[in-house]
Amino acid sequence: MRVMVMVKATKDSENAVMPTTEMLEAMGKFNEQLVNAGIMLGGDGLKPSSQGKRIAFDGASRTVIDGPFAETRELVAGYWIWEVKDMAEAVEWVKRCPNPMFGPSEIEIRQFYEIADFGEAVTPDVAELHGRTRDKLENR
Repeated sequence: MRVMVMVKATKDSENAVMPTTEMLEAMGKFNEQLVNAGIMLGGDGLKPSSQGKRIAFDGASRTVIDGPFAETRELVAGYWIWEVKDMAEAVEWVKRCPNPMFGPSEIEIRQFYEIADFGEAVTPDVAELHGRTRDKLENR
């Protein structure tokens, strides 16, 4: 199963406080372990929300909202995409992760939907379109 593992933002990450060399080395070693175990499919840190945009949808209307965004603890500062056998394996890997922030922090794990999860809404045409898109992404 594929999961997104999200490092939640803190006041430090929203203020663009850069990690120390020791933090970068520890995280680099952890990422290397994930890759060597065949778990990590991708991941990166994200710049503060002050440099981001949100687009609000309401019917045909689109409104662009400039960052920063409120509720720092609800924001994402970084992410991984992992392929694991189950949620328990993802939890065990996160427990091994070095603390990604200077103080208290949280990491959230969320499972991706797979095409089969959408049941009867997936017609043969939808399945074919999804397959073509996945193939293109995998062959980049």
